[in-house]
Amino acid sequence: MVALVFPALPTVTLPVTGRAERFPVRRIFCVGRNYAEHAREMGGEPEKEPPFFFTKPADAVVESGSRIPYPPATTNLHHEAELVLAIGKGGAMVAEEDAPALIWGHATGNDLTRRDLQAEAKANRRPWDMAKAFDKSAVIGPIRPGALPDGSLRCTVNGALRQEARLSDMIWSPAAIIAALSRLVSLSPGDLIFTGTPAGVGPLTRGDICKVEIDGLQSATVTIG
Repeated sequence: MVALVFPALPTVTLPVTGRAERFPVRRIFCVGRNYAEHAREMGGEPEKEPPFFFTKPADAVVESGSRIPYPPATTNLHHEAELVLAIGKGGAMVAEEDAPALIWGHATGNDLTRRDLQAEAKANRRPWDMAKAFDKSAVIGPIRPGALPDGSLRCTVNGALRQEARLSDMIWSPAAIIAALSRLVSLSPGDLIFTGTPAGVGPLTRGDICKVEIDGLQSATVTIG
């Protein structure tokens, strides 16, 4: 047995719908600007851009139903409702037609964002890490194994609708996302991919209850403490 200088942290896991087993999380990748109207509200031109990616650490995961503190270093915390792909089979340089075979399941997600830090990073042409990859920034509901038909994605804050779109409104489909990402890194079981958010992102304040729903999946709900 290899000696460690301090105890290793436990593996981050997520519940699986209808099962006692849990899904072990390896890495979290996120797609930027994957809905045309959101790309435009962020100042981009979606038709001219290939997919691009950023990451969150596995220990940023927050299970649905949790209460989290308002994060430090921001006065403009935003919700971003998203479909999350759970990868169950590894691969690199995957063809788009072969990409669906890598998907083990799906979940609802909320890519919490420190929007003011993101705007500052963009203005200074710096990485987004501290805007996206902070503690408790990846709210994810239980993972449902198997395929997911097209449905609607919704985000409410204190019961008021903020975001709504069809999953088919994505610029790049889940298969296209996986194919593009697999040309940059080797995907492995346990990887999660946030697939982008539609228009309507907005601020969260202390006391807000933010709920993300996708037809056929359990919700991802978080309370901002």
